[in-house]
Amino acid sequence: MKWEEVRKTYPNNFVKIQVLQSHIEGNVRYIDDVAVIEVFNDNKEATRELVRAKDDILVYHTANEEIKLEIKDIFGYRGAV
Repeated sequence: MKWEEVRKTYPNNFVKIQVLQSHIEGNVRYIDDVAVIEVFNDNKEATRELVRAKDDILVYHTANEEIKLEIKDIFGYRGAV
């Protein structure tokens, strides 16, 4: 499902989505296609799910016109020694 469709179907809500397709331009990841997992009416519940989200699962508000994620380089990260 395209983000525009999600926004029309679930206006002014937080949605938990799985990224199905995306592309990267520079240091920004643009999400092209998603699957809606859950819709939240409660902001606290949406926040709890956001904290638990990982990999290609996101919680995003439909007030946003597009889904774009800034890719940050982590300098100095060495991992476990």
